[in-house]
Amino acid sequence: MKLYQSLGPNPRVVLMYLAETGLTLDRQFVDIMAAENRRPDFYAKSPLGHTPLLEFDDGSHIVESIAICEYLAETHAANELLGATPEQRARTRMFVRIVDQLVVVPMTAGFRGAEGLPMFRDRVLCLPDAAADLKRLAASGLEAVNDIVGAGPWIAGERFSLADILLYSFVEFGAMVGQAPDPALTHLAAWRDRVAARPSAVASANPQYGIGEPA
Repeated sequence: MKLYQSLGPNPRVVLMYLAETGLTLDRQFVDIMAAENRRPDFYAKSPLGHTPLLEFDDGSHIVESIAICEYLAETHAANELLGATPEQRARTRMFVRIVDQLVVVPMTAGFRGAEGLPMFRDRVLCLPDAAADLKRLAASGLEAVNDIVGAGPWIAGERFSLADILLYSFVEFGAMVGQAPDPALTHLAAWRDRVAARPSAVASANPQYGIGEPA
């Protein structure tokens, strides 16, 4: 198998998952800044041009970070980040969905309509007129997540999970693109420090977003 990775929070989810589980994959870097993911040969692998992408030995592919992580969990006995029981796995998926809806979607759309507009305006539908509202929506989502992690130490309680990896990847991304969390969200700040102390956070970090410095 081969993992096609790039800069960005979604590829970081998979890299952090690999670091947590100790799994290794052959990797190939895709330069999205140079639009390598918009070339015909990459579209043949990923119809939407998305990264990360996992290529199987038979030439088939799957994209989307959560799908890739779940596949690896099911096929490599590395399911501790999903959960050991049906209830734990359901709770992990529940929180992944919450983070995706409340934070990931509006944060990404807000970025593409503002700081990321020069890069994305000719690639995907961007909403510059709505960017400020989308950023406020993402900030509201972080407020909700702050309450969730207040029960801590992790999103799902005592168990570090894929939901924490997803949220951390996007909180760090947001901090580099003008969407840093409000410092008043003290539960989220403490949670962020706990995740940052994990070796996987260091191993998956990449400062080369080309946008700014983390806040």
